[in-house]
Amino acid sequence: MRVILAEDSILLREGLVRLLAEEGHDVVASVGDGDALVSAVGAHRPDVVVTDVRMPPTHTDEGLRAALEIRRAWPETGVLVLSQYVERRYAVDLLSDDRGRVGYLLKDRVAQVGEFLDALDRVAAGGAAFDPEVVRRLLARTNHLDPLSRLTEREREVLEKMAQGHTNARIAATLHLSRSAVEKHISTIFDKLGLAHVTGFSRRVLAVLRYLQS
Repeated sequence: MRVILAEDSILLREGLVRLLAEEGHDVVASVGDGDALVSAVGAHRPDVVVTDVRMPPTHTDEGLRAALEIRRAWPETGVLVLSQYVERRYAVDLLSDDRGRVGYLLKDRVAQVGEFLDALDRVAAGGAAFDPEVVRRLLARTNHLDPLSRLTEREREVLEKMAQGHTNARIAATLHLSRSAVEKHISTIFDKLGLAHVTGFSRRVLAVLRYLQS
């Protein structure tokens, strides 16, 4: 896998370079700001980009703006965002893209090497990987909304796993349910959100966005 890293902390950046190299991945570039990231992607066309959110010069949202630009210009390139914070607006932008190849992890998750590498593999393979804590915080902000209050506890658990980018099979294994039970829960979620007959859009994405964008 060909990877580009964007992280302004030299210590963390070099640590990630070493980790990925040890796992057999080819780190074709490592940069410290958003503009350099976009330029590097244009030059190297990697399989996946791993980027921080806050980088020079303002240390606000340069990394995320670069990530969204990359998604628009090179949709075949996976983007895995790392952050110490849950940036709600940009997380919603990433979740709303049903093309896959996208992820959002909190930096604490990098310390759990297996989970980080699994997320990277999922994004590179065309899937999605959203940190459970990111999803919980986003959904927690909408607990007062009527549609969410209509879901059972199990349906909320299934919705969280959907928002993290898990397939039905993985949701079933994680929650110790059968595939058919997961499919029934998802169908019920769509019904309760008025999405059962929606066509032309990903109902999985809309089910999450119905909360996040309210």
